[in-house]
Amino acid sequence: MTTRPNQNELPKGRSCRVLLTGGRAPVTLDLARMLHRSGHLVFVVESTARHLCRTSSAVTQCAVVPSPRHRTEAYLSALEKWVKTWQIDLIIPMCEEVFYVAQGADRLRQHCDVLVSSLEQLHALHHKYDFIQLAKSMGLLVPDTHLIQSPKQWLETQQVLHGSGEWVWKPVYSRFAAKVRMPITGQRHNPPGEDMLSMTSPWVAQRYIQGRGLCTYSVVHEGRLVAHATYDSCYRTGSIGASVFFEQVEHKGTYEWVKQFVQATGFSGQIGFDFIEDMDGQVYAIECNPRATSGIHLFHPGDGLVCALLEPKVLLSRGTEVTPSPGEKAMLALPMLGSGIRQFYSRKGSLRNWRTAWRGARDVVYISQDRRPFFEQFAVVLAAWRLAHSHRISLTEALTQDIEWNGEPQ
Repeated sequence: MTTRPNQNELPKGRSCRVLLTGGRAPVTLDLARMLHRSGHLVFVVESTARHLCRTSSAVTQCAVVPSPRHRTEAYLSALEKWVKTWQIDLIIPMCEEVFYVAQGADRLRQHCDVLVSSLEQLHALHHKYDFIQLAKSMGLLVPDTHLIQSPKQWLETQQVLHGSGEWVWKPVYSRFAAKVRMPITGQRHNPPGEDMLSMTSPWVAQRYIQGRGLCTYSVVHEGRLVAHATYDSCYRTGSIGASVFFEQVEHKGTYEWVKQFVQATGFSGQIGFDFIEDMDGQVYAIECNPRATSGIHLFHPGDGLVCALLEPKVLLSRGTEVTPSPGEKAMLALPMLGSGIRQFYSRKGSLRNWRTAWRGARDVVYISQDRRPFFEQFAVVLAAWRLAHSHRISLTEALTQDIEWNGEPQ
């Protein structure tokens, strides 16, 4: 057993051996390719047999591991095993398994560096009510948000809020807008069932703000921004689902909001925020994702993102902050096609705008030098569809059901 005494001091003068978790995600595939192009060796662990990184030429080796959600201890043991076997220098968690990696960070740091904050801090950021309260305590703009922990409290809250504007209702622990209930003019929402709403599975009512949706992705080291992107997404899975099109925008308001927040929290790692910019240009943070987000797709090899993740102190010492090229665009081609079908039946001009977006963006999954992940994605979607059908859940839920974290105790 070897111990690395100097955290964040990666080997100089040779390629690093980097372990990525969450091989199913397009962000993981994109980062794997950037690391590979920068001369590093990339290894991936994933709890599903079929995933995007499995067939990528950018990945040196993959391993199937137990579900972090359903078999946490076995997952951490497997992670530790592969860290030692592959002689890993750095673990970068990419998806929601970041919470489980944080849970075992101390034991993993006996063998390598781990790009993860504490589980307590991650929980406070992931929890949709606690995050709002934390940001509010810093004087940052957030929507009025109420915590709901029982069906009775749901009905009482609706009575109190009735006539005071429009509200969005969503679980405290959720991702990709799953189960979100948007405002219904002149109507009230029925409460979730007893199995969906409780002290351990609370919801929030959040004031609906009309405006433009913006997202951010940042790499942070001890409260200082090392890399940052703000992006707009006008195309999603469904009307409010996950983004499938990403366009870099320069936005001082979101940048300053994020900079103040991460500095106050002393956060380290990857983090993203969802914002609404209202009609007056004010930005309100509505959610935080303390993990990798789709903003990664706006960076390219050579932009500096790899250095930001592997050697943040070097960039900070130079006063360098990594950002994507202005106007950079990317998309997930398959779900983007589905969005195009919806535009066909939408208002006049929508299809024309969609075509312009399609022609101006690169597909994240397909590149000519590494084509096999493009075909693997069909197998990934098919496996998720079968799981969704057998468990009677949505396709989006099926894609994350074995890695998601909903405040489970340690």
